Amino acid sequence: MTQDTSQQLPLAGITVVDLTRVLSGPYCTMMLADLGARVIKVENPDGGDDSRQVGPFVDGESAYFASINRNKQSIALDLKRAEDRALLDRMLEDADVLVENFRAGVMERLGYTWEALHARHPKLVFASISGFGQTGPYRNRPAYDMVVQAMGGLMSVTGEAGGNPARVGVSIGDIGAGLYATIGIQSALLKRARTGLGERVDISMLDCQVALLENPIARYSATGHVPKPLGTRHPSITPFDMFATGDGFIVIAVGNDALFAKLCEALDRPEWIADARFASVPARNEYHVALKAVLEERLAQDTTAHWESVLEAAGVPHGPLNGVPQILDNAHVAARDMLIDIGIGDARTLRVAGNPVKVGAAGGLRDVRNPPALDQDREALLREFGGNA
Repeated sequence: MTQDTSQQLPLAGITVVDLTRVLSGPYCTMMLADLGARVIKVENPDGGDDSRQVGPFVDGESAYFASINRNKQSIALDLKRAEDRALLDRMLEDADVLVENFRAGVMERLGYTWEALHARHPKLVFASISGFGQTGPYRNRPAYDMVVQAMGGLMSVTGEAGGNPARVGVSIGDIGAGLYATIGIQSALLKRARTGLGERVDISMLDCQVALLENPIARYSATGHVPKPLGTRHPSITPFDMFATGDGFIVIAVGNDALFAKLCEALDRPEWIADARFASVPARNEYHVALKAVLEERLAQDTTAHWESVLEAAGVPHGPLNGVPQILDNAHVAARDMLIDIGIGDARTLRVAGNPVKVGAAGGLRDVRNPPALDQDREALLREFGGNA
C-alpha cells in the first residue's frame, strides 16, 4: 500500500509484530495489514515461515505463502539468541499488537508470558491462536485444519446424504480462527482506547469450529435428532438447494411461501402453489424429494443462463455453480476489488483473493505491497529499532 492509501484505512497507525506462520495467524495479520496496520513479520532464520516451502511454486516462490502475506515486512530472528530477543523487545516497545500461533506453552518457554509482557508493555494487545486455546485439557495438543474440522463437528454435517463425512473444501479451521482473531484484536484495541491497557486475546481453532455450528447445535438441542450430511440441501428450508439444469447446475434459495409462489409463476407452474405437498415450508421440507424431482424436470428444459434470466426478473434468489475460472472472470467480483495482482518470482504476477471488508472512502485495497522475501526488511528495521546488521 502507498502511504496515502494506508492513511485512509481504519487501522492506520497501528503496529503489529507478527510471530505467526502457516495459515491461521498469517491470515489474521494479512487482514490487519489490509485494513491499514503496519505488520512486521518475524520469521525463523532457518527457512522462514513454513508455508514458504509449500507449493505450488512460481519461479521457486510459494504461491501459498504469497497469497496470505501481502502488505508485510519481514525480518528473520532466532528467539533463542539474546541479541535477537533484545531486538524483538525494542520492537514491542513501539508495537500495539503481538500475534503468535505457536502451540500453547511455547511463548511461556521462551519467556514471553502474558504477565511479563503486560508488565513491560502495558498497552500491548497480545493475541494467541492455537489449536485448542491456552486453557483446558487439550491445550498442549498440536492441531491442523482438518483435525479441528473433524473434532469440531463440521465434517459430520458436510458431504452427500448417506455418504461419508467430508472436509470443507477450504481450510475453514485455520481461516475461521484467523477471522475470529482479527475481531478479538480489534475489540481489544477498542477497549484499550478507553482504559489505556492492552488485553490478552486467546483464540482456539476448535472453539471457532464449534461457534460455526450455529444451526446444527440449535437443531440438535431443539429436536434431539443428530444432524447428518445433506449434500447441498438446507435442513429446514425447501427449496434451498442446487438443481440440475439442461446444461449444468443452479442454486435456488426460497426462504418463504411468497418467494415460492414467485418461483412457481416464473417456472410457469402455478399449480404447485396450491399443491398440498408444497403449500408451506413444513410441507415442502417433508416432500423435498418430490419437489426436487419436479423442479429438475422443469429446469432440464433449458440452460442455466436462461433460468438465471428468468429468476432474476422474478426476484427469486439464485446463482449459478461457479468454479474458480468463472470467479476470476466475474465482472461483479472484479468491481468489488476482490481480485488482487501481486508480484512473485521473476517479474511474474499472481492473482489472489482481495479483502472483503470495505470501510469508508478507501473501500477495498488498490495499492498492495508484494509479499516479502525472507528477511527482506532487516536493514531498515535494524536502523529503526537500534540493532546491528
